[in-house]
Amino acid sequence: MGALDDTALHQMFVDARTRNGWVEETLPESLMRAVYDLTKWGPTSANCSPARFVFIGSPEGKAKLKPYLAPGNVDKTMSAPWTVIIASDPKFYDKIPELFPHNPDAATWFSGMPDGGAEAAFRNGTLQGAYLMMAARALGLDCGPMSGFDNAGVDRIFFSENGWKSNFLVNLGHGTDKDLFPRLPRLSFESACQVL
Repeated sequence: MGALDDTALHQMFVDARTRNGWVEETLPESLMRAVYDLTKWGPTSANCSPARFVFIGSPEGKAKLKPYLAPGNVDKTMSAPWTVIIASDPKFYDKIPELFPHNPDAATWFSGMPDGGAEAAFRNGTLQGAYLMMAARALGLDCGPMSGFDNAGVDRIFFSENGWKSNFLVNLGHGTDKDLFPRLPRLSFESACQVL
C-alpha cells in the first residue's frame, strides 16, 4: 500500500477547512450512505463501533434540530445540505457478538466496566466521528464540525426511544468562503510531540 499523493493529502488535511457557509444545493442520500460506508471501516476497540449517526437533510429534520442549536450555529446549520448528529449507543456492547464473532464474550469487557462502558463509547464514538469527516473529505465534501448545541435537548427529542447520547454535530456539503476564518496556526512537532 503506497502513500496517498499530495493532491489527496491536501484535500483531506492541508487545505481542508472548517466551513460556515455552504453552496445552496441538494445532495443525495446515496452520498451520505457512501460517507458511512467508508466511515464504518475505521478501527475501534474490539471493533465495538459505538457511534450512531443521524443524517439530517430534510427541512422537517432541520426544524426539529434548530431549537437546540446555539445562536451562532443556527444559520450555518440551516443552510448546510446535511447535518449529522454524531452520537453513541450506551448499549453498544450488545452488538459485540455480531461485530467480534470470534470472542462474543468480549461484550463483558465493556458492560463490566465500572462506568458501564461509557468512557469506551465516548472515546470510540468520537474517533468514528473523525473517521466520518475524513470519509466526507475523501468523497469531495467539506465539513463543519461543532459543539454549541443543547445535548440534553437533542437527546430528548431525537433519542428518547433508543437512549443514544449526542456528542457533536457535523455539517456536510460543498463549502463557500462565507464567514471563513483565516487559516489558523498549528503546533509544531517540537511543541506537540516527544520522541523516546
